Amino acid sequence: MSIPFPRAAALAAALLPCLAAATPLSFDSALQLAVQRSEAARAARAGVLSATEAARSAAQLPDPTLRIGIDNLPATGPDRFRTTSDSMTMKRIGISQEWLSADKRAARQAAADASVEREAVQSRAAAADARLQAALAYLDAFYAGESLALATRMAHHAHEELEASRARLSSAAGSSQDVLALAGARGISEDEAADIRQQQNTARVAFQRWVGLPPGELMPPGAIPLPDEQRYIAGHPTVAAMQRDLDVARRAADVTASNRKPNWTWEVAYGQRSGYADMVSVGVSIPLPVAPGERQDRDTAARLALVDKAEAELAEATRAATAEYRSLSGDVQRLQQRIERYRTGVAVPAAQRTAAATAAYRSNQGSLAVLFEARHGEVEAQRKLLALQRDLARTQVQLAFRPLTAEVAQ
Repeated sequence: MSIPFPRAAALAAALLPCLAAATPLSFDSALQLAVQRSEAARAARAGVLSATEAARSAAQLPDPTLRIGIDNLPATGPDRFRTTSDSMTMKRIGISQEWLSADKRAARQAAADASVEREAVQSRAAAADARLQAALAYLDAFYAGESLALATRMAHHAHEELEASRARLSSAAGSSQDVLALAGARGISEDEAADIRQQQNTARVAFQRWVGLPPGELMPPGAIPLPDEQRYIAGHPTVAAMQRDLDVARRAADVTASNRKPNWTWEVAYGQRSGYADMVSVGVSIPLPVAPGERQDRDTAARLALVDKAEAELAEATRAATAEYRSLSGDVQRLQQRIERYRTGVAVPAAQRTAAATAAYRSNQGSLAVLFEARHGEVEAQRKLLALQRDLARTQVQLAFRPLTAEVAQ
C-alpha cells in the first residue's frame, strides 16, 4: 500500500532524529510516531474532511428542476399525436425551485456544523488512543528491558554461587547438597530470565505495532504531568463524544421542528402554440399540513426523545469518567506511598546489607554464603521495586493520555 507523500514526509521527518547517529528513542518521539502512523487516526481525519465538505452545502437551496412537456396533445381523431394541428396544443418548458426559509437553512447549517465537531472529536480520540497505546507499549518495553537486566544479574549471581560451592566441595569444605541446591537455584534463575525475555519479546512486538520501529535503547519516560479531575472528565473521549452526540441530536431536532412549516415551490413556464400567441405560466405550490399533530409533531417528538437519550448517555458517561479518574488517581497515590515505603523499608536496607556483607567478606570476617544471600536479597528487592514503578507509570499514563489533547494530529 502506497503512503501519500505529505504523510510519508512527515513520518520521515519524525524518524530522522531517531535514526541519526543511532540515538536512543525518547518517550515523546515514540508517541509522535505512533500518532503519525496510526491508520485509525488517518481514518478519523478523513471523516472530518467528509463532514466538512458536506457542511459546505448544508445551507444551500435545493437544485432547481427543469420541466419540459406538451399540454393538450390530441389522442384521437385525424390530428392525434400531432403537435401543430390543434390550437390548444402547447409545447411547454419551465423551471421550478423549492424555497427554504433563512431559519431552516440556518438550522441545517447548525446540524452540519455539529456533525463536523463530532467527527473532529473522533479524530482527536483516535490520536489520543494511539498516544495512550504507544505510551503503554513504551513502558512495557522499557521495564521489560530493566527487568531482564536484573534477571540476568540474578542468573550471574547464581552461577557464581554454584562455582563457589563446587570449589568448596572439591576442598572438602562444602557438601553435595549445597551444590545440588545451588544448581537448582541457577536453573530457576535462568528460567526466570528466559521468561522475562519472552515477555520482552511480546512487549517489543506491541511497541513496533504502534511506533513502527523495533525498540532499541529506550530512554526513561521521565515525569508525567497529570490532569485534575475536571480536565480529565471534560477531555475523556467517551464524554466528549457523548457531548457532541447531544449537540447533533439537538440540532437534528431543530431541523425536524422547522419542517412543521412547509417549503414553498415556485414555477415559471413558457408555452408555445402554433398559430396562436405563446403563453407564460407562473405558479406556487404550497404543501398543506392537514394533520401536523400526527405527522410533523410526531417526527419532532421522536427527535426530542433522542435528545433525552443523548443527555442520559452523557450523564452516565460523566459518572463513569469521574469514577475512573478517582480510581486511577487513588491508585497513583497508593503506589507512590508503597514505592516510598518499600524503597526506605526494603530496598535501601537490602543495599546496605550487601555493602556490609561485601566489606565483611573482604576483611575475612564474613562468609561467601552470607554475601551471596545479601546480593540475592538486594536484586529481589530491586525487582519488586521495579514492578511497583512500572505499575505506577502505567497508571499515570492512563491518567495523562486518555483525555483528548487540544490539537488534532495532522
